[in-house]
Amino acid sequence: MEDNFSTTCPGIGGQYKRRYSDFVVEEVIEDGSVCKVERFLKEESEKKELLEIPENKEEKEQLHLELEKINKDLNYAIRDLTRYLGISKKRIGYGGMKDKRGITCQRISLFQPDLEKLKKYSCPGIFIKNARWSDKKIDLGDLKGNQFEIVIRDIELEEEEIKKRVNECFKQMENGIANFFGEQRFGGARKITHLVGKEFLKENPEEAVMLYLTATFPAEQDDMKQARLALKKTMDFSKASKEFPSELRYERAIIHHLCKYPKDFVGAFKKLPRKLQFLFTHAYQSWIFNKIIERRIQEGYGLKEIEGDVLEDGIPTAVLPGFESKLADGKAGEIERKIMEEENMKLADFKIKSFPEVSSKGARKKLALFPKDMKLIETGEDEFFENKKYAKISFYLDKGSYATTVLREMMKSGQH
Repeated sequence: MEDNFSTTCPGIGGQYKRRYSDFVVEEVIEDGSVCKVERFLKEESEKKELLEIPENKEEKEQLHLELEKINKDLNYAIRDLTRYLGISKKRIGYGGMKDKRGITCQRISLFQPDLEKLKKYSCPGIFIKNARWSDKKIDLGDLKGNQFEIVIRDIELEEEEIKKRVNECFKQMENGIANFFGEQRFGGARKITHLVGKEFLKENPEEAVMLYLTATFPAEQDDMKQARLALKKTMDFSKASKEFPSELRYERAIIHHLCKYPKDFVGAFKKLPRKLQFLFTHAYQSWIFNKIIERRIQEGYGLKEIEGDVLEDGIPTAVLPGFESKLADGKAGEIERKIMEEENMKLADFKIKSFPEVSSKGARKKLALFPKDMKLIETGEDEFFENKKYAKISFYLDKGSYATTVLREMMKSGQH
């Protein structure tokens, strides 16, 4: 993805997510209302407040809440809430994942919670508010999109030049930009989620699980890195159960299973939350989708319609491969087939005999995304980087699109 840009405007460089408050995400629900971030942008944000819950006159079963969090991932927040209430994770619903490093607000639903207990819930970095009753559980995809407000720092340009470049980039983006999946789809720092998914698809569960347990990255904490490397070398799960730090809770859950059943790698992976298990094969589909866009750009076709394209709302799509997928015809299909061949994958591979729960039927996704409501809010002297500037921007994206995709076009760098 390095040089496959959709815009020709010069980038502003810089870096983002330097502070949690530099990356704000507010979920927009189907009716257009916004889950507003309020608490963690204020001073004294940890002040205790009791949740107000309206009377349930119609005896509805689902309580909808807005969950605001700072530097916490959604799985952590759900685990903390379910442990406090003493309920199964199956009783909580949500529309989509949100970034960990930032301040985010989104809707969740709770099935028949203990109201008196819920009113008193408190956790540093997590806040629940705006309760209302509903008949409907919130499922994945039950949102319209997300509103972003992001600060880009460490910019080596004068303010007038920043304004000129940002506004030019916004103008070009109105015509659409490549709808790449963002790096968080592939597992953040380790970037192995899609590789683990591919091993499962190739019916190599042992290789998949061992890759998940033992892959390291340069900036990883030393105790984590050493524990992973030792397990890779020895395959001693009993020793690993003592050496893996408590922060690696998912890895530890897998290792504990393998201590009892050393060859049951599928069973071990099922110790992960169900929704997390799906991420790995989905990440590999996303990897192939990104490759298809890259190839189209490299071959000079870009995002415009070409022979054989399957359109959605008049926009060309690319395959997210699965066992029920049909590849496009013509030139568009030729590119899709070429990428699948290079990856040594067949559509039938997405039906996994050893782990059918994470098989995928497949889908198609638009090649282009169209950011809306793009604004340059302000520019100024960067208090964290001497003699550098910052720019604060905001924009809206439909669900399934990534802010990092917009930022890479704006910055013209992969710096994060």
